Amino acid sequence: MKAVVYDRYGGPEMLRVEEVPAPSPAPGQVLVRVEATSVNLTDWEGLRGSPFYARIGGLRRPVRRTLGSDIAGRIEAIGPGVTRFAPGDGVYGDNLGLKGGFAEFTVAPQSALAMKPDGLTFADASTIPQAGAIALQGIAGAEPGQRVLINGAGGGSGSFAIQLAKRAGAHVTGVDNAGKLDFMRSLGADEVIDYRSEDFTRGEEAYDLVLDLVAYRSVFAYRRSLAPGGRYRWVGGSVPSLLRVVTIGAIAGRLTGRRVGLLAVKQGPAHFEGLAELCLAGDIDIHIDRTYGLDEVPDALRQVGEGRALGKVVVEGDRAY
Repeated sequence: MKAVVYDRYGGPEMLRVEEVPAPSPAPGQVLVRVEATSVNLTDWEGLRGSPFYARIGGLRRPVRRTLGSDIAGRIEAIGPGVTRFAPGDGVYGDNLGLKGGFAEFTVAPQSALAMKPDGLTFADASTIPQAGAIALQGIAGAEPGQRVLINGAGGGSGSFAIQLAKRAGAHVTGVDNAGKLDFMRSLGADEVIDYRSEDFTRGEEAYDLVLDLVAYRSVFAYRRSLAPGGRYRWVGGSVPSLLRVVTIGAIAGRLTGRRVGLLAVKQGPAHFEGLAELCLAGDIDIHIDRTYGLDEVPDALRQVGEGRALGKVVVEGDRAY
């Protein structure tokens, strides 16, 4: 089978298309013929080995040669003990533990997958698992009239989060680069900020909820942006910001009546199927900026990693082969 592989951390130039043996499903696993895989920031981080937590399990070289976790496709074969699926079933899910989505076939545990709704294309379904779980859990608890800020709002998780916050009745501020301001407005953001020209932590506004997808500032700056009783949720960013949030954040937050902490995102179908239902009902829109073929995976990763994607980017397995 064809797969996009890499053996050393680095830029997109590390990637190449190679003929490799098709994997076989172990007990509890299924073999999926991949129809579509959406690109996440975790793929870019895994390629580069940065931030440093992206090297967990593979300090000197990647432990998985093929990236891509948000997959959608059809069951090709099942391993021993699989009871939830049968060959031919359309499925989707976040295969974060094994990855392998940038290939013609990949194996995944049955527990990571859900049946693909008939009303969603494979490309649409692939955008939901990781980004949807982050958005649903990151915006949970938002209430009508609250002020919600989403940092990194123009990407995959952010595009869902804006819509979910607006659906909850919140006043939403989206933060991203200047090329995404109009896109964030089109999603429903009440206010937009170009992070290159304005620091939201030094503005006059105070927020009831800050969902930070690309954190780099200090804990004290984030605390300053919160209203009394406000919540700050760290999802992604630099290692120093992560360490400050998990060590200083909790203490600083308690002393000031503000909650500053890490959002430990729960994985699995139970945590993303709710968003698929909202998409099917027409309450939430899926925004795919562009689709690529397997031979274009380096360009797809570069678009996401360099912050140019408006919403989601998808690799379709049958585009090139």
